[in-house]
Order: sequence, then C-alpha cells, then structure tokens
Amino acid sequence: MPAITVDDVLTLPAVAEPDIGASVERPVVSVTTAPSGFEGEGFPVRRAFAGVPQHLLDPFIHMDQMGEVEYAPGEPKGTPWHPHRGFETVTYMIDGTFQHEDSTGGGGLITDGDTQWMTAGSGLLHIERPPDELVASGGLFHGVQLWVNLPAADKFVDPRYQDIRGGEVRLLRSADGGALLRVIAGGIDGHDGPGITHTPITYVHATVAPGARLTVPWSPTYNALAYVLAGRGTVGSDGRPVRTGQLAAFGPGDHLTLAADTAQDGNAPDLDVLLLGGRPIGEPVAQYGPFVMNTRAELVQAVEDFQAGRMGHIPAGHAQD
Repeated sequence: MPAITVDDVLTLPAVAEPDIGASVERPVVSVTTAPSGFEGEGFPVRRAFAGVPQHLLDPFIHMDQMGEVEYAPGEPKGTPWHPHRGFETVTYMIDGTFQHEDSTGGGGLITDGDTQWMTAGSGLLHIERPPDELVASGGLFHGVQLWVNLPAADKFVDPRYQDIRGGEVRLLRSADGGALLRVIAGGIDGHDGPGITHTPITYVHATVAPGARLTVPWSPTYNALAYVLAGRGTVGSDGRPVRTGQLAAFGPGDHLTLAADTAQDGNAPDLDVLLLGGRPIGEPVAQYGPFVMNTRAELVQAVEDFQAGRMGHIPAGHAQD
C-alpha cells in the first residue's frame, strides 16, 4: 500500500494551508475502533462506522475495510448475488483485483488504485468476486467499500457505473511535501477529483510520512471523518491518538488536522488515512440489509420488488451462488 504514488511528491500541486488565525479548526468529537467481521463468502472486514451516530456520518451509511490479507492459492473470496436499492456503493481497490457484475449488464474489473462507483438507484442484482486467475494464484487483497446515501428525490434513478482508474485520480501534496493526497471525488482547495456524485461528497486517500503534519481546508457545510487504513498518528490540535482501524469524527469548522507518529510499525511505514466528508441529506434513514430508503413502507416495497424479480435477474450462465 498504496498502489498509486509518485517518485517525487514535490512535483505535484500543493494544497494551501488554511490561515489558522482566520479559520476554525474542526474539533475531534469521537474516536472509535472498527470491529472485525466477515462479509460475503468469508472475506475479512473492519466495520468502520460501527457505533458512530448517524448524524455524524450523514450522507454516509456504511463502510468496510476489506483486508488487508494475503491469500494463499484457492483462498480468495467474494460475495454471492445480492440486491441493492436507494444508495451508491464506492469500491476503492488499493491492492489486488475485484470483478463486479450486475443484472443490467454493468460491472467490470478494478485493480490496484481503481475505484468503481455503482449507483444502485431503483435497484439491481449485483455480485463481487475475485477473478478466477486470482483465486488460483492467491495474492494480496485490500480495499474499501463505502455506501453513500441518495436523497429521496434520487432513490429511483436508473442504475449506472463509473470506473475511475488509478491514473485518473487527482494527485496533490501538502505544502511541505510531507503528505500525498489522492482526490477520488469532491475537491480540496479547488482541486477536484474525477468522481461524479449525486450527493456532494469529498473522498481522499492521504499518505502522511512519519513525523509529518497535514492541515487541509474542509467545507464547513460538510461533515468530516478520518479513517486510519494503516499506521499510527494523531488527529486534531489536541493530538488525539489514532491507529489502524480507527475512525475519527470531527465537529464543525473549516479545516482539519492530522499528523503521523515519528515512529511507525514495520508493516505500515506511513500513516494512511481516508478523509471523508459530505453534505448531510437530513432525511429519515430506513435500512434493511442492502436496501436504504426513507420509510419502512419503502423497505417493504423493496423486498417485494426483489422477490418478484423487479430488480432484475441473474444473467444466464451464472449460478445463484
């Protein structure tokens, strides 16, 4: 980790540091530790948002860190066919390869540094799995899947895909070159990533060198989260400690700060963090498994539509599992 980097970070555009005297730093509201579990056919995940109040997450619903795991031959696993309605899944593949397919004929292969943005909208059936060659060979698998809610007005839009290749992300650096930022969606200091979103969000993967500090401007109308993919460091001006698998939620303000410890673990030479933010939707959330709607009645309708085949059918030649 990570797959997308540069030989000389100083060749990248710099993010201007906020004027500390004329802006408000976001305080750290909470630091939580993601519990470990298993998803699909048994691949390991960390449930990044477990225990965090919805008002701090809105417009986000759910996030899993998938891996990091080194599979032996025959071990790589995926998910069986399953439905989605009412939100978007954003799958960021840091290391390894994942194959996506759905009942509309969409999908594709994402690998080191790629992102697949799937708008489920009105509903579809979907499968995620490692390709056959990776199952045969084994190898490193590490990624993140984020669920982004859709407002009521967009919950029944037609499904669509965006494939964002690693080479398309916007690469930036901190003012002193101590941090590399990969902007996948939204923007930092006027530099926008390639992702097209229904719900306005910012999605950034930052790598902070040992001992370096990162301060970035952040929209005051967005929430703000920092999830540690690997390494150790601190968040906020008061230096709250964070480590791999922990999520920091920030309060209101217009910039946020994090720093990497000078000494890192051998398997994580830098502090790698996902910076997430979005404009809260502020609507009721009703969730039942892979359906995210506004009311219980809409959930009942989603289940009925799925059972009646109105979200599509598994393509011919594919087994149910």
